[in-house]
Amino acid sequence: MTESEHATTESGVSRSEAFWLWLKVGLLSFGGPAGQIALMHRYVVDEKKWISDSRFLHALNYCMLLPGPEAQQLAVYIGWLLHGIRGSLVAGLWFVIPGAIVIYVLSVLYALYSGIALVDGIFLGVKAAVLAIVLQAIIRLGSRVLKKPLLVCLAVFGFVATFFLHLPFPLVVLIAAVTGWLGGRVSPDAIKMDHGHGSGDDVAEPVLEARSSRQTLMAAGIFAVLWALPILIIVATLGRGHVYTEESLFFSKLAIVTFGGAYAVLAYMTEQVVGHYSWLSTGQMIDGLGMAETTPGPLILVTQFVGFLAAFNNPGTLNPLLAGTLGALLTLWVTFVPCFLWIYVGAPFIEKLRGSTGLNNALSAITAVVVGVIASLALWFASHVLFAQTSRVGGDSLYFDLPVISSVNVFALVVSVVSAVLLIRFKQPVLRVLLGAAVAGVIWRLSGF
Repeated sequence: MTESEHATTESGVSRSEAFWLWLKVGLLSFGGPAGQIALMHRYVVDEKKWISDSRFLHALNYCMLLPGPEAQQLAVYIGWLLHGIRGSLVAGLWFVIPGAIVIYVLSVLYALYSGIALVDGIFLGVKAAVLAIVLQAIIRLGSRVLKKPLLVCLAVFGFVATFFLHLPFPLVVLIAAVTGWLGGRVSPDAIKMDHGHGSGDDVAEPVLEARSSRQTLMAAGIFAVLWALPILIIVATLGRGHVYTEESLFFSKLAIVTFGGAYAVLAYMTEQVVGHYSWLSTGQMIDGLGMAETTPGPLILVTQFVGFLAAFNNPGTLNPLLAGTLGALLTLWVTFVPCFLWIYVGAPFIEKLRGSTGLNNALSAITAVVVGVIASLALWFASHVLFAQTSRVGGDSLYFDLPVISSVNVFALVVSVVSAVLLIRFKQPVLRVLLGAAVAGVIWRLSGF
């Protein structure tokens, strides 16, 4: 190993040490965004003391504002803080690669062998347990964020706006940001959070003079080209209507307009891929979410599963497995390349505004409203996992899907409740709970139910 590889940067952290830590995070980042963010906090703030708790939360609040997976973008941001562009690439890529490999293998097995009792039983148990994981995520995030009455009201607003009113998420985010900014000006204590609860607040901060805004913005330009060029080539050569064209355009739009992280975008994505494009059924979409929850990496890797199945089911002249593989790779590209772009565009300015009370209040308000959005997803998810039928209640602008009580899946209900108790009350590891639920599902299916 060369001397430069051992060298430390102005942050005091060696690049080789950072590489192995990000690889470890990528391999162990189970449990969805809440678990992944907690894992990064544990390693980077509590154990390594590379950055302070307040800086970690400042970066997290900005990432919650962005479209796309907030946990992966947080890894990119922290990598950039420590080692610039190179550090952000190492952190962001290794956060995704292990999970992407696993999701690809599982997607192939799912496409080739779904319908077999063993496979169906695994997914039946897992998606029931995933409901408990989403509930745990709400409790964890809510307990950390909702410490002021105004923040609680914003969470309630986020739930009502998305579950009943179906407002566009960018509008919900804008309302929350304006409310947080104005609320902080009217009453400074209404929004301001005390972030000094971590053990890392007294550590030396990374020195950021070397984080050139010009260099970072140049990297943003490069990633913008890397994102757009394959899409332009595909549209020009294959034309509208081809599955690869539709995938590249849809998931690129998803990367731009969907805010609040993976949990917040799943309802919209399901509506589009199931209702509009007819690429998957609702059951397959929920299976994909269960798959993403049980593997390392960001939850938004469920898009890779969707991209694979969409192309596998519409292969054209290609072999279905090859078509699915290309669909998965294309979806990965247009989903995750923008994550680097958003960080490179905004991080230098967010760091310069780190002491801005108005910005911090707006970001805290957005984080609060996302709690409500995740709660709306949990309710939607529960209605489809626990019940075979739902009925639409309401009119055109105010409506929701009410579960048909007689269609309840008793097995799924029992597994969800038991999983929630194990996770929340007895603090059992996520993987242990998911494994137990999968085994229960297999036994249930093989027994003939």
